[in-house]
Amino acid sequence: MALVLLSCLLLGSVLVEGAPSGDEIVYMPGLAKQPSFQQYSGFLTVSGGIHLHYWFVESEADPNSVPLVLWLNGGPGCSSLDGLLTEHGPFLIQPDGVTLEYNPYSWNKIANVLYLESPAGVGFSYSDDKNYKTNDTEVAHNNYLALKEFFRLFPEFTKNDFYITGESYAGVYVPSLAVEVSQDPAINLKGIAVGNGLSSYETNDNSLIFFAYYHGILGSQLWASLQKFCCPGGNCEFYNNPDMNCSLRVQEAMHDVYSTGLNIYNLYEACAGGAPGEVRDNGDHIMVYHPAMLSPKVSPHWNRKLAALSLVQKPVHMDPPCINSTASFTFLNNAYVRKALNIPTEVQQWEVCSFDVYQGYGRVYQTMKDHYLKLLNTMKYRVLVYNGDVDMACNFLGDQWFVDSLEQKLQVQRRPWMYNDGDQQQIGGFVKEFSNLTFLTIKGAGHMVPTDKPVAAFIMFSRYLKNEPF
Repeated sequence: MALVLLSCLLLGSVLVEGAPSGDEIVYMPGLAKQPSFQQYSGFLTVSGGIHLHYWFVESEADPNSVPLVLWLNGGPGCSSLDGLLTEHGPFLIQPDGVTLEYNPYSWNKIANVLYLESPAGVGFSYSDDKNYKTNDTEVAHNNYLALKEFFRLFPEFTKNDFYITGESYAGVYVPSLAVEVSQDPAINLKGIAVGNGLSSYETNDNSLIFFAYYHGILGSQLWASLQKFCCPGGNCEFYNNPDMNCSLRVQEAMHDVYSTGLNIYNLYEACAGGAPGEVRDNGDHIMVYHPAMLSPKVSPHWNRKLAALSLVQKPVHMDPPCINSTASFTFLNNAYVRKALNIPTEVQQWEVCSFDVYQGYGRVYQTMKDHYLKLLNTMKYRVLVYNGDVDMACNFLGDQWFVDSLEQKLQVQRRPWMYNDGDQQQIGGFVKEFSNLTFLTIKGAGHMVPTDKPVAAFIMFSRYLKNEPF
């Protein structure tokens, strides 16, 4: 990159006139046939010596005429390359950790997709001082600065329609970044899409109790006690209820959801590797299973456990529960792959989630309602909130309540949405449409919608970008 910049300066140019050739991926290991589209991997450097790794895949369609989409995975502290390699990227990692197979439902078939590993400390992203303590507002601002750097490096994409998308804790990342981007007329923001996002701790925790009971997880005796102590007058308040009798029953319910071995990301799928528990000593390192969207108030013992683990002498690795990330770990830490992705040898090894980032992360927002209202009140941006309906980490009911609380003008009553899977028409889920705001469920999908239901997810994404009826 330094050589490219020096050449431009010697020629008297003040602008980078196209994609940075030093970041181009010229050969992608693991593929039987190299792709027809261009792709780039490198670092977007922002203030404070922060270097955020990006992997940018141009569209198989005409890159100049289709939207640019930013994708963010959540955590906080988990890598967006997981979205690329296991959800909706152009190729998917195979169990051997070596082979890539083309994804027939890749989102880059209809969009240019920018995968950003954020914040620093996640994946290949790093900071010069190795201090990975951050918070919601810092992450939003650094992501905005990274976008500005991306457009400086790729000025040809400044005219494209731009969308900010993500899942899980990106329910915080996406709207907070979008509010900052909306203040910059140089970025052609058109909308946001959030999948199984954390929108509000209160609605997420309150709705999870209902979800758990009506999906057969909680017994009738516990449910009766919850009703008795948490629902005076019929109005249930499970979140942060001051009644000790209520809070004890809520802790019991949350234990049944999170700590009995259920797959919290997809209730009806088995746990990869078996029911994990919370912590496992693997000999050379400690494995911690990422506690998903547990709010700090729900599991007070968790922060104490994290603090204790930070003092152990072994490395601490963090993985999402019931998810096997071994193939991605093996692939992305292969020396040939790292070289192909332009990753310097001194950069840390890739992990799907960062213990250091999660352990030191500051959660500024309890709800994203104000951010959504700022975006919606402009009447300029289209907002999609979508949920796989068998996810427990960020369940559909909580996001449905959150969307209803925004009190937007209803345009289309809740109804099924349909799609063609082969020669058969199927119900994709249900959809409710407001002015510039849509809430949509994907039937039978968990937390990672494109992994579980790739056809339905691709059709949903396509209709959203093209502003077609669901």
